[in-house]
Amino acid sequence: MRLTVLDPNNPEQDFPSVNKALREPDGLLAIGGCLSQKRLLNAYRHGIFPWYNPGEPILWWSPDPRLILFPDKLVISRSLGKTLRKNVFTITFDQAFNEVIAACAYPRKDMAGTWITTEINAAYNQLHQAGFAHSVEAWLGGELVGGLYGVALGQVFFGESMFHTRTDASKVAFATLVQQLKSWGYRLIDCQVHTKHLESFGAEEISRSYFTTLLDQYCDIPVQSSAWHH
Repeated sequence: MRLTVLDPNNPEQDFPSVNKALREPDGLLAIGGCLSQKRLLNAYRHGIFPWYNPGEPILWWSPDPRLILFPDKLVISRSLGKTLRKNVFTITFDQAFNEVIAACAYPRKDMAGTWITTEINAAYNQLHQAGFAHSVEAWLGGELVGGLYGVALGQVFFGESMFHTRTDASKVAFATLVQQLKSWGYRLIDCQVHTKHLESFGAEEISRSYFTTLLDQYCDIPVQSSAWHH
């Protein structure tokens, strides 16, 4: 089956149906296009996200199954609960978006490079300026030691990447975010693909068709109150 090649000069162009995504590699749906705000928001709204290596064309994915977390099903382990109660880290929202995405892009020990290219960085910074992309920061003694970023549409938060330089910093940032999202009226957190780390928080795999049904339900309804601060 041939992949759809998107026109980089036409951000209005529709994506193919996610049902056309390949089984191998799981969820690859389309290639090319651009990272304009319109294109990215359209992707998230339909359960699609970009992920590719430097030097490759843009690749668009919609895996099946999909890892998600319902905020009210958050699981906090006993040891993380202890750390949270100690208030070791100061957690903020939207205070250091640039720094968080840069730290997420920093190559990991077990990975050769990073998928957060300069283009991705610039595109998500634009989404942040427009009020769609958000960051969570964990601070220790005034130093940024962990955090994550993602995209919010309606009552859905699409998690993108997290990092930590201190034990538990990203876990505390994530757990605090989930509790906050729940209080703001968010109904769904997209975790994209399975990891043991996220499963330990109560994330579960659901079928892509159920996922897109939930997006249809929740993406177009604004949350009652949101305290994301720039």
